[in-house]
Amino acid sequence: MQAIKDELDRRAIQIMRDNDRGGYTIPTHGLYPYQWNWDSAFAALGFAAFDPARAWRELEILYSGQWMDGMVPHILFHRPDPGYFPGPDVWQCRGPLPSSGITQPPVSLSFARRLYEANPAMGAVPVRMLFDPMRRWVQWFMAWRQHEGAICIAHPWESGRDNAADWDKAMAAIDPHDVGHYVRRDLDHVHAAMRPTKDDYDRYIWLVQRGRRLGWHAPSMAVDQPFFVADPTMTFTLMRGVRDLIWLGEQQGLPTASLWNDLQMLEQGAETLWNPEIGAYDSKNALDGAFSGTLSNASFLAWYGGIDRPDLAETLMQVLRPLPYGVPSLALQDERFDPKRYWRGPVWGVLNMLVGMGLEDFGYPQGPALRQMTGRLIASHGFAEYFDPRDGAPAGGGSFTWTAAVWLAWAGVDVQLA
Repeated sequence: MQAIKDELDRRAIQIMRDNDRGGYTIPTHGLYPYQWNWDSAFAALGFAAFDPARAWRELEILYSGQWMDGMVPHILFHRPDPGYFPGPDVWQCRGPLPSSGITQPPVSLSFARRLYEANPAMGAVPVRMLFDPMRRWVQWFMAWRQHEGAICIAHPWESGRDNAADWDKAMAAIDPHDVGHYVRRDLDHVHAAMRPTKDDYDRYIWLVQRGRRLGWHAPSMAVDQPFFVADPTMTFTLMRGVRDLIWLGEQQGLPTASLWNDLQMLEQGAETLWNPEIGAYDSKNALDGAFSGTLSNASFLAWYGGIDRPDLAETLMQVLRPLPYGVPSLALQDERFDPKRYWRGPVWGVLNMLVGMGLEDFGYPQGPALRQMTGRLIASHGFAEYFDPRDGAPAGGGSFTWTAAVWLAWAGVDVQLA
């Protein structure tokens, strides 16, 4: 069994190196040819397993694209690639690097702590360099994405869970009749059955066009927002990130007072997302106060954020019981469940990892169990973007950076393959 694990380690490292573009990492060749925000943070964890200096470089390049207002974009377009849509010509943004005009879950705040803890001597200088940019990103979230203490998304792509069922009702209110003609490029790489629908994409592009018309000016975009949904992914990853940023600041003697206030507000906001009807945290439309009624893998990120709810563990067990490979992106019993369509059913190694880490923090046995499930999933079905939660069949892009990183940083550690 050790030989199998060694081979999987070798393959994961090779994927990381193949997707390395000289200081930043793409998610996979073809489908995603640029630097994605939270993918890049996971890549840093993967590199930390065999090249810690390269791990810090990943985060430094990510933050080199930070806007003046503090936002860290969800895509940095380092090199032109006509095989991807929408590219920088569509976004027409104003940051220091060609980029998108929206952000993504701030897992890099917490992963910086993991890198530092693994090697404090190496991490001292990059932490001091990145601390203020990270703190300014927190301030941007609190200024422009906060509603009643919870963190909202202004575009489904911000959540990282692009076509999740959480957004269906809120997105239905958008009429994209004037979106015009465009050509998708994702379907050149992945079967349409595994991707968001055209109706989804029309609304995605309509929101991009709105942001472009407004010059991506945050105060202007906050007026009469057509889409603004409080998201457990954003809320709990930022909550964890603020906790970890406070810890890093205290280690290095850096100012943390404002972060304590942010943390208190986030803790209060998280409880506005508790939906007793599903027994879990849920997305909530900030425009009308309606829950989405969606039980997703993001519903179980509370422990990752630092909140323990035993009743949530009971709901998790109900979701996991019929499935062998972890937490699906949509509960099996939901009528909208689709086992291969992106975030409407498949299991993702990255969300398994975040949920599992939180469970491990609080001593729940489901945490180590989820780690083993994810390790066996990757060992049996490869380093795909995501997987069918019923049988583990790989789906989406292949040779995926963040799945390799999840193996190296978490799922492959002490995995029992027998």
